[in-house]
Amino acid sequence: MTWHDDQTRLRHMLSHAEEAAHMAQGRTRANLDSDRQLNLALVRLMEIIGEAASRVSSERRQELTAIPWPDVVGLRHRLVHGYDKVDFDILWDILQYDLPLLIGELRKALEQAGGDAAE
Repeated sequence: MTWHDDQTRLRHMLSHAEEAAHMAQGRTRANLDSDRQLNLALVRLMEIIGEAASRVSSERRQELTAIPWPDVVGLRHRLVHGYDKVDFDILWDILQYDLPLLIGELRKALEQAGGDAAE
């Protein structure tokens, strides 16, 4: 995979992470149970983040050690393959605590590479 492809994947991760964070803002954990559209949208956004992460080259992943690559990709696998056993308490915690950290690291990585994080 080329450097450009990695940058594109990082931008995909960032844009979907920001969208998920925006969707979750002002919501509560109970909303995941009561609002089916919110639930489906957030799960899908997290799946896309994990899929994009899995397509970032191993070389680039090794450079970006602050991003927990196995966890990001593993969440995608869990959501897709264990769709009937998703623990929404854990997913909510990821959205509230881990996602903002991931967004910060992705922004940093894109800015350091000379790419606009908003491209």
